[in-house]
Amino acid sequence: MTSLPPPTVSLSADEARRIALRAQGFLGAPDRRGGVRGVLRHLGAVQLDTISVLARSHELIPYARLGAVGRTAVESAYWTDRHAFEYWSHAACILPIEEWPHFAFRRRANLARGHRWHVLADKERSTKAVLDRLAVEGPLTSTELGGAKKGGEWFEWSETKIAVEWLLDTGDVVCGERRGWKRVYDLPERAVPDALLHDDLDDSTCVSRLVALAGQSLGVGTRADIADYHRLKGEQVDAVIADSGLVPVEVEGWAKAAWADPAALATAPRGRHRTTLLSPFDSLVWDRPRTERVFGFTHRLEAYVPKPKRIHGYFAMPLLAGGHLRGRVDPAREGRTLVARQLSLQTPAAAGAMAEALWEAARWVGCEEVRVERAQSPQEAAAVTAELALRA
Repeated sequence: MTSLPPPTVSLSADEARRIALRAQGFLGAPDRRGGVRGVLRHLGAVQLDTISVLARSHELIPYARLGAVGRTAVESAYWTDRHAFEYWSHAACILPIEEWPHFAFRRRANLARGHRWHVLADKERSTKAVLDRLAVEGPLTSTELGGAKKGGEWFEWSETKIAVEWLLDTGDVVCGERRGWKRVYDLPERAVPDALLHDDLDDSTCVSRLVALAGQSLGVGTRADIADYHRLKGEQVDAVIADSGLVPVEVEGWAKAAWADPAALATAPRGRHRTTLLSPFDSLVWDRPRTERVFGFTHRLEAYVPKPKRIHGYFAMPLLAGGHLRGRVDPAREGRTLVARQLSLQTPAAAGAMAEALWEAARWVGCEEVRVERAQSPQEAAAVTAELALRA
């Protein structure tokens, strides 16, 4: 007798949204005992980016979930005691060190490709010189290794920089720290604990682990959502999804099939919602099609859009309140004043939440005043200004 497949679980759009919020650490009591390291393990990846407005994105991620964590404490939590490493996941990301073996498939793929987009004139000589320096002198930045640029534009890397980044791609060096925003490179035997320093997991095992992690971090997601989390290929997800431990679900209003973490289905998501501003690189919103599908909110980073063509501002941060995305604000600092250079609300009722989020962010970065410079309408500017005064 042929056994039938288990029935697919059906979720409402609201249930899927709440599951996603809990999976990302925005619904229920945050794990304050786990702190920043707990957030990193829970999310599986924290994206890095050069832009710093209130703070850099990897600082904004734990702040959004835990509140006013000291910024020095954030850096220390990431980089001390061989707790994390930086590698290519969704983009350049901080990753829990225990996931080092599961990125072996990507290191092998890089090695098989044989080069990055920069070409080394003498790969053997250049890479040996880097490895010899690290072996003798310990962890070094590209500047300490001899300079990142050869002059000219920012992308015109020196031979040393190309060599060390190639070694990073293939796992022959590890970035286990950033110092003054510069990668600090080290040898794997010093940067990775002995028990984890191996690349003997096959590609299928590696990808299966990352698919399962993505499912846990998302709570519920489509094939595209799951693939995007660690930038896997769709066919890689297809090959392992049946054995990943994730279960098939149907979500109201979602055109594509989805999978969920069974633990996320075991109990209904309940608890307190965070009210906060989100980095555009936060894993709750970094996948724009998913953000629109789950929250009905269209967001675009406009930092690289010419200023006259921007709609919402240079680094518009979505406002999360009550489990929904209620607006956005483009912040800046002028001395001890946090300036909302441009803001917009989804509904007038979101003015109070916007004011609450602005004041919390201001106090976190040491500002004593908050000012609205421009809003979508004079009414919104007046409403948020009045709410700010009530919370001053």
